[in-house]
Amino acid sequence: MDIHFENARPGNTASPRAAARPPIPKAAPHTKAPDAPSSPVSSVVPATGRRGRGARSNSSGRYEPLSYAAFDDGWETIEEQSALKTEITDESPRKIITRNQSPDIPFDRSINPYRGCEHGCVYCFARPTHAYMGLSPGLDFESRLFAKPNAAALLERELSKPNYTVRPIAIGTNTDPYQPIERRYRIMRQVLDVLDRYNHPVTIVTKSALITRDIDILSSMAKRNLVRVALSITTLDKKLARAMEPRASAPTRRMAALELLSAAGIPTGVMVAPVIPGLNDHEIERILRGAHYAGVEQAGFILLRLPHEIKDLFKEWLADTAPDKARKVMKLIRDTRGGKEYDAEWGKRMRGDGPYAWTIKRRFDLAAEKLGIRTSKSSHTHALNGGLDCAAFKVPEKVGDQLALF
Repeated sequence: MDIHFENARPGNTASPRAAARPPIPKAAPHTKAPDAPSSPVSSVVPATGRRGRGARSNSSGRYEPLSYAAFDDGWETIEEQSALKTEITDESPRKIITRNQSPDIPFDRSINPYRGCEHGCVYCFARPTHAYMGLSPGLDFESRLFAKPNAAALLERELSKPNYTVRPIAIGTNTDPYQPIERRYRIMRQVLDVLDRYNHPVTIVTKSALITRDIDILSSMAKRNLVRVALSITTLDKKLARAMEPRASAPTRRMAALELLSAAGIPTGVMVAPVIPGLNDHEIERILRGAHYAGVEQAGFILLRLPHEIKDLFKEWLADTAPDKARKVMKLIRDTRGGKEYDAEWGKRMRGDGPYAWTIKRRFDLAAEKLGIRTSKSSHTHALNGGLDCAAFKVPEKVGDQLALF
């Protein structure tokens, strides 16, 4: 096998993070089909090298000066790659609360305990952020992860500042805080412990049943109206879920987690996200019905988003996993995006536009109304953010503060 290099963005220098590991072998060039990825060189990794992963390729990030592609040199070694192992790097950021001013996102701050996500959801809209690290939004995103062990300490420091203003913190809106490596790092539990002590409101979205580990903290916060939890359920089809989100909890386990959380008195919701036209949109009513039986109070949905590299990653996955549906799915996606594969316009990027997008929303609203599940006119986690108690926030006294009284 030989590695072929192509100029990507002349004038840039490759990130040292990207150079830390040799490029994953990629398949030979092929002729582009109408709904094939736009890259001129195929970078699909052999199945042996991506077992248990969502992405099919590992193209260089959009900021790198070179792109890599492998081709078979006749020695038949391209198919012999061993399964990719997860690598975790500890990082020490200076801040842990991230702010945003997006007009169509109903929260202004969030926390991400990890960069990258081992769940490997092929559609994840956080994938392009890995390019900022000099890494690929493809397989690197789900195999080269970054943990923030000092997250709880940073959070406590930021909440203790005299000028801090309280509003709900959203967790799980980028990468999943309960992805598999949380079992080892327990960063999310440490963050919850800080929020609990400070009486700080929080909303959580996850695809993992691991959240039930923290029912003790969550139920305590729920009694003070400080927490809302949503499980994201994309499909009830085990085979499709395994292919689309390979290391996330199975749909049945997510439903069971909702039931356990609800039984513990924790306000729960379900996110039908993403809705993929022609692939899983027929399951909207079934997912809502199952979530209703599990005790959820609220629901929301997000239409599939394909910004930056996700477009090609999703097309590769679709062609490999559901080739008989690929053309129809891409056509319907364009029908909901004004003829484009993605529209980043505020107010449209979450829900889409056009008759098919309207039909999806109408079906969702009718099904939720019939079941007595609350929804929100805005996208994402608006319903989950509403109504949490921001007035109970209090910086707890430290031992030194108490001694100063004597």
